[in-house]
Amino acid sequence: MIFSPRENVTTMKNPKPFVVSLGLFLSAILLSPACRRPEKWRSSTLLFFDTLCEVKIFCSPRAEQNALEHLQNLFTKIERLFSPDSQERDHPLVKELFLRALEVYRASDGCFDISVAPLSRLWGFRDHSHKIPPPQKVQEALRHVGLDKAALKNGHLKLPEKMELDWGGIAKGYGIDLAVRALQDLGIEHGFLNAGGDLFCWGNNPENQSWKIGIKHPRKGGIIGMVPLRNTAAATTGDYQRFFIQDGTRYHHVFDPKTGYPSRGWQSITVFGPETLICDALSTALFVSRDQEGLLQKYPQYGAVLVDEKGDISLLGKIFPFKSVS
Repeated sequence: MIFSPRENVTTMKNPKPFVVSLGLFLSAILLSPACRRPEKWRSSTLLFFDTLCEVKIFCSPRAEQNALEHLQNLFTKIERLFSPDSQERDHPLVKELFLRALEVYRASDGCFDISVAPLSRLWGFRDHSHKIPPPQKVQEALRHVGLDKAALKNGHLKLPEKMELDWGGIAKGYGIDLAVRALQDLGIEHGFLNAGGDLFCWGNNPENQSWKIGIKHPRKGGIIGMVPLRNTAAATTGDYQRFFIQDGTRYHHVFDPKTGYPSRGWQSITVFGPETLICDALSTALFVSRDQEGLLQKYPQYGAVLVDEKGDISLLGKIFPFKSVS
């Protein structure tokens, strides 16, 4: 029944019981299961570095909205700071990531090097004009490669003339780590973020178990195996991600900074460990390195699944329960 304001005034002789009853009625509504808006698994996608980022979090609708707003703002900032044309070298996040990249550069004897941007440009991976450059052009580009030539001086990131930084092998992993930290600070205890293979999972999955992570087959559809993970990151570097084929040879975007040519010997390398940033950088370093075992010994909390150029699978470093499906 609907009452008009006038009807309410003329018919209510003692309004207090009605007010109390109305209050109890509203309380009952707010406390009812249908109105508590309980936590449950919620899925969304966001665009991050031109890649769809899959977001799965266990939370309420309001918490999800808050989380997605945080993620969108964070991803927008990371893309702006680490885009190829960015000039914001003195931003604290840029300087922090430079130092982290320099650590892996030194640990890997230069196999991971974010200063390979001149090579990416020369080979046409920046503008998709793929081509095999003349050897003299490769040697010329190599003169501007080598992260040890850059430095932080008086709080400023200084680069030599004609040096360019390519953050592609580490910035996405860095963004995932920052995003996970932000979601955990919001009180989200179970979740999964995956941006094109750079991922982190924490807590339990929707079946209240460890997350089951599939490793993509580098040549066929489907996966080569599964790894159950919890509170762990993963990242893959593969020769199938950005490449072109000329005269029957595959040329991909993972360059050996010492030769200026695409590294050979592997189809894909997936790294697991505590930080997505390190997984991201290590997967590239291992792809280039000729001493994978020695490199991983410097990172005892990390392990890798390697697929060589023949398609053979091997495990290295910290043992994760890899289960082959091939």
